[in-house]
Order: sequence, then C-alpha cells, then structure tokens
Amino acid sequence: MPEQFHVITGGPGSGKTSLIEALAAEGVRHMPEAGRAIIQDQVDIGGTALPWDDREAFATLMLAWEMRSYREALGAAGPVIFDRGIPDVIGYRRLSGLPVPASLRKAAEQRRYASKVFIAPPWPAIFSQDAERKQTLAEAEATFRAMADAYAGLGYELVMLPLAPVAQRAEFVREQIASGS
Repeated sequence: MPEQFHVITGGPGSGKTSLIEALAAEGVRHMPEAGRAIIQDQVDIGGTALPWDDREAFATLMLAWEMRSYREALGAAGPVIFDRGIPDVIGYRRLSGLPVPASLRKAAEQRRYASKVFIAPPWPAIFSQDAERKQTLAEAEATFRAMADAYAGLGYELVMLPLAPVAQRAEFVREQIASGS
C-alpha cells in the first residue's frame, strides 16, 4: 500500500498546492497540507500553536494531522497524493532548532510512502507571501533543503519537479506514478 502513497514536498511558495489541486481536479485522491489548515484553525480560535508563536505545539499538531491523514489513506483505492508527509515534521523541527523525538522518528519509519518523493524546488518567479505564509524566499529555500535532508535521511529518492506550468507538472507526476518511477 505505501507504494501508492505519493508525497509532494518542498518549501513554501513553490507551487505544491496548485499542482495538487490540479491533480485532484482530475480525480486523484489527495490529503491536504497540515500547516496551512492548522494556522487557519489556530488563528480562528485565538490559539498559540503557530509557527511564529509556539513552534513545539505547531509541530505536535502537524504530526497528529499527518498520522491521521496516513491512516485515512489506508482505506483508499489507487494512488493518493499527500501535500507533505510525516518526514516534513522532522524537517520542520530541525529547521526550527527543535529536537526530533524518538516517537516522531518511529512514526516516520513505520509509516512509509512511495520510495520516490516529489520535491518542488524554490521558484522565485512564483513565490509570494500571504496571511499563512509569512516566510521570506530565503526561509523557503532553507525549508526546501530541510525537507530534502529529512526525506533523503529516511532513504527516499527525491524526484525534482520541473519549473513548469501546473499542467506540465501534473503530467510529469502522472507519468512518474504510472511508470512506477
């Protein structure tokens, strides 16, 4: 089953969500990103589990979200695209200077995804900030490196997404999934 679980990761503002939305519009099942939803929920309720307020609490909520998404995907038929995965939490914690607890390592080792992980490189031409994405381009580039290191450290092979229009990126992902590459 994990070989049907395809992660798209990378830094913020690199076109991941647009790509996943395009694949979803074609009927590909997907699991949404934890970070943006957690930020929106925390802002709505006046919570502090935010990357600019309490990074530890934010990371804890992200792990819980990713674990739930993984469990939910187990019942799906066919490929499932994940907008980030459990290893992203490892990358986030390292980037934030937080320790990586043994339980997080165990979660990443037990809950595997397809061996090839799609990674969106920094793309200055499309990068923008918004209410939930407050990082600078330099921080987005550091996030990209942290995610690449987290996945590579867990034995995943990174497949770089091309800097191309959404339709071409979607075709690239579909072809990679169909070929088992």
